Amino acid sequence: MKTKNNQTGVKIIPLGGLEQIGMNITCFEYQDSIIIVDCGLAFPTDDMLGIDLVVPDITYLKENIQKIKGFIITHGHEDHIGALPYVLREIQVPIYATKLTMGIIEHKLKEHNLVKATKRKVIKHGQSINLGCFRIEFIKTNHSIADATALAIYTPAGIIVHTGDFKIDYTPVFGERIDLQRFAELGKKGVLALMADSTNAERPGFTQSERVVGKAFDHIFNEHRDSRIIVATFASNVDRVQQIINTAYKYGRKVIIEGRSMVNIITIAQELGYIQIPDNTLIDIESMKNYTPEKIVLITTGSQGETMAALSRMAASVHRKVSINPGDTVIFSSNPIPGNEKAVSNVINELYRKGADVIFQDTHVSGHACQEEIKLIYALTQPKFAIPVHGEYRHLKAHAGLAKTMGVNKENIIIMKTGDILELSENEAKVTGHVQAGGIMVDGLGIGDVGNIVLRDRQLLSQNGLIIVVMTLDRYTNQILSGPDIVSRGFVYVRESEDLMEEARRVVSSALDACLSKRCSDWGKIKNVVRESLGDFIWKQTKRNPMILPIIMEVDA
Repeated sequence: MKTKNNQTGVKIIPLGGLEQIGMNITCFEYQDSIIIVDCGLAFPTDDMLGIDLVVPDITYLKENIQKIKGFIITHGHEDHIGALPYVLREIQVPIYATKLTMGIIEHKLKEHNLVKATKRKVIKHGQSINLGCFRIEFIKTNHSIADATALAIYTPAGIIVHTGDFKIDYTPVFGERIDLQRFAELGKKGVLALMADSTNAERPGFTQSERVVGKAFDHIFNEHRDSRIIVATFASNVDRVQQIINTAYKYGRKVIIEGRSMVNIITIAQELGYIQIPDNTLIDIESMKNYTPEKIVLITTGSQGETMAALSRMAASVHRKVSINPGDTVIFSSNPIPGNEKAVSNVINELYRKGADVIFQDTHVSGHACQEEIKLIYALTQPKFAIPVHGEYRHLKAHAGLAKTMGVNKENIIIMKTGDILELSENEAKVTGHVQAGGIMVDGLGIGDVGNIVLRDRQLLSQNGLIIVVMTLDRYTNQILSGPDIVSRGFVYVRESEDLMEEARRVVSSALDACLSKRCSDWGKIKNVVRESLGDFIWKQTKRNPMILPIIMEVDA
């Protein structure tokens, strides 16, 4: 399958989503055509002090902008759509997505004033679109958000099936079950490569149906008829919210939706018909005082212990309208995302201290396929090549083991790294290069202006504090006119360490005198002398290394 420019295969270039949970974005390239599947963000790790979120490095896309035909989005979770407002500022190409996914994307675009500048097309399951050298078919799947889709990408090299995030739910709460028949039909046609979700590849068995949680809610509501019920879950889990509302209606309770992201997504889902709320069931938070506690259900954000989320603020007694009272029942309808366990534990402890009854067992099911479901997709599609996606390295490795048990040749299983260029042809798949890839940190309105050096400074400040040395020199004679004055922040409590600070001041003065007596007029050298002498003294006295910031002011005497 040679071409004019001798390209024999299609290039697959993941710019995120591998060896991590989140920031999913993958390019498919052939000759002068590039399509991009998903455009997600990642949330900061503990060592990213002050960082709000992380978006993918799109240097490669900017360098090849004339080839890009569009974004194809598999579903509406932040790790698949969250970076769109940041990326679309630099790459203005159309977005193709299903109805609910597009509704959530449009809300984001409105917040960033990008609606008019962005072309959008809603695609139904079963439909196909042609973009450059590619044809992309949308295939119905199940996930923890409605309207999730898998993709069959028809390329000149063969059919690539990309599952997106998926599970196999035979009894979904909303809509139809996953289109397993279509996966089987593609398998009969011949699938060149399968790129499947690896998140739960270490877990044996099947993921339970979402309806199982509905039964758990019914049991909990029945057991706690005399208390106010507060349920924390993911804002995007519309089916979960639907089941909570159904149960509340059955037990004659009014429902309040609290938390900005929760209100936004439920409003969009209601407008588009993805959630059915019985009349007179939903009330606003201002009306809560008109009902007794046992008639109320609060559905809220904060299931991951996020500091600013509604439940965390309730637990910390800083929520303006809701206080946790003894006897309240709080349900965590989610599992902690890896890294959030401590934050969730802190919120639970705080809720218990306030006298609440906390339930966090059997109130959640995953939205991702376990081992038997992944194996079923392999059995149906029978791919020649297996390319595990969406997961940390251990998840990708576990997925590779499953692919091998399902008959994929060991040499045809490729575990990629972010930024790898995989060239895939009818007969071989090999990594032929690497592009610039990784995370760009977003801090407030700043995108990419905080790098590793700034983070290292923030870590140093957080661990050891800061000492500022201020001195005033005569412009012409370099004589010390005032100072050196020492200001400490986050190092020691000055009032209890006056002797140490006075001694530090003497050390700096003598170092300055020695420096100036040699007629040194280079401010850089003067600052280094101050920094080194004070740093040595403080280390000997305290065994600490605070950041030392000398400031020289120059005046006319």
